[in-house]
Amino acid sequence: MEVALFIPCYIDQFYPDVAKATLELLEKLGCKVSYPMDQTCCGQPMANSGFERDTDGTTRQFIETFKDFDYIVAPSGSCVLHIKEHQPSLSDMDETQKKVQSKVFELSEFLTDILKVGTIEGSFPHKIGFHSSCHGQRGLRLSSSSELNEAPFSKAKELFAGIKDLELVELTRKDECCGFGGTFAVSEEALSVQMGKDRLSDHLAHQVEIICGGDTSCLMHLQGIAERNNKPVKFMHLAEILNQAIS
Repeated sequence: MEVALFIPCYIDQFYPDVAKATLELLEKLGCKVSYPMDQTCCGQPMANSGFERDTDGTTRQFIETFKDFDYIVAPSGSCVLHIKEHQPSLSDMDETQKKVQSKVFELSEFLTDILKVGTIEGSFPHKIGFHSSCHGQRGLRLSSSSELNEAPFSKAKELFAGIKDLELVELTRKDECCGFGGTFAVSEEALSVQMGKDRLSDHLAHQVEIICGGDTSCLMHLQGIAERNNKPVKFMHLAEILNQAIS
């Protein structure tokens, strides 16, 4: 299968190692991966700020750039959710837009549901806490939500299950928001920071070495709070851990 790698703006600018790890991981699992050079922002920051109707340009660019690939994979649940559910509908590209939206997947979703890799075999001798981002969990349904009466599941934890020496802790409030929320962190800074401190304290109380997640934006928010408060914890994206485990 031919897979297009979609890398969100903040990963491109601040966390390029996450992009590299995603590419390497997909190739190790047998995918032919391309990186379309015409890709740009998906439009989520503008939509988050209340200007979803003004993202026609980024929507059209995304569709034109990725329409010919079998699958589109991104290491970001929030950007994938925006593309699938919050892009403005383009009447002149309706059929093509729907096809593109049906082909875009968050990384853990693609690995479990499309590649059906089961568990990743490898070794990663560290104690980690997993942060389930809201868009991925409640929007894309990458894991169960505690407010719903449903059997527990997690696509990320399914991938972790076969990795030797990886200790995944069970958090006290395992699906609580970190407070980032895109531009919410700017418009409601004090509330956002306090929510981040609460989320970080849960991980620290369980003495994790690494906080892992599927959205670098949330990890960036938590990492900033941790560093400003001199908290000794590392941060890694899901792709980086899986890629290291099988290297």
